[in-house]
Amino acid sequence: MLSVHYESRVRLSISSRLTGHLNSRLKEALCPVLLCLACGKRLIKATIQKAINDQTRKEFYSYYLYLSMAAYFESINLRGFAHWMRVQAKEEQEHAMKFFEYIVERQGKVVLEAIDAPTAKWKSPMNVFEDAYNHERKVTESIHKIVDLAESEKDHATGVFLQWFVKEQVEEEGSANDILEKLKLVGSEKGAVFFLDAQLGKRASK
Repeated sequence: MLSVHYESRVRLSISSRLTGHLNSRLKEALCPVLLCLACGKRLIKATIQKAINDQTRKEFYSYYLYLSMAAYFESINLRGFAHWMRVQAKEEQEHAMKFFEYIVERQGKVVLEAIDAPTAKWKSPMNVFEDAYNHERKVTESIHKIVDLAESEKDHATGVFLQWFVKEQVEEEGSANDILEKLKLVGSEKGAVFFLDAQLGKRASK
């Protein structure tokens, strides 16, 4: 009986030492993380976080704007144009969520700000795409400013993240301008506008 009792105490002693050793190693591993959380330190600088939150708002505004354009085209029975704008609106929403998720991933704080009401009336389909093209140019300028900010802050991770948007904006501007130029060519010729409407109705989501 004494032998069994002694063996039990030895096992308990060894177990306690191992547990203490593991806990010590675990504390060492977690220390930087816990210290980071205690200090409120984030992986994203305040200036970058503010700029990306603002861009998130702009992307959601783009979503609203393209939905408003879709509603306009529905009101004048150009369903193909309306479909194109719905697809574009969905893309803008996805862009906004990319910025949203990036802030979260970098341990920052997402701040959703008020979104302005978009324009709801236009004179013609050409006028709509003039606004769409000019809007995309403004978005491009905004993203380029964040790229410049990331470079000045030496935030390489954000710089890499933004390259996707830089390339995307080349496509966005090109698409809007292509349709705008076609509308300029056809003018008010209804047959040509209906043909273009049928073509735009075939746009597929990415």
